Amino acid sequence: MHIALISDTHLPRGTRRLPDACVARLREADLILHAGDLSTLAVLRELEAYGRVIAVHGNVDDAHVRAALPARAQTDIGGATIALVHDAGPSKGRLARLRRWFPDADAVVFGHSHIPLHERAPDGFQIFNPGSPTERRRAPHRTMGAARSQPGRLTFEVIVVG
Repeated sequence: MHIALISDTHLPRGTRRLPDACVARLREADLILHAGDLSTLAVLRELEAYGRVIAVHGNVDDAHVRAALPARAQTDIGGATIALVHDAGPSKGRLARLRRWFPDADAVVFGHSHIPLHERAPDGFQIFNPGSPTERRRAPHRTMGAARSQPGRLTFEVIVVG
């Protein structure tokens, strides 16, 4: 299964939109995971037009998004469990913290910092932040993520989209 991962889209804002490279990957994916800060329900509806979406709300999402989406989510994909949360807390201790928050997960996807990150524990537990396809902040590029699920195995990749 091919999974597209995004976070921190912060749309709409002026003329900002999802980059074409991001949209192409969203359309091709079997599943889209959004780790919060969509901003409005219109963004969720746009993503749903591309395919199946699992999303959580973030700290800048309006009341409608907060009412429609949970703060945390978890899904089983091809024999692996992926959890989703927006704010994973400070970088110090993050891997252990996310393992405590989601003890049954094989991986946790999160956002908030806009900085792509992929860490793997010795036992295979992974955390992944896809960055942002629209607002890079301190990251060198606008990014998203891709994941592949094969029986009992998840692989993650950061993709530069602008």
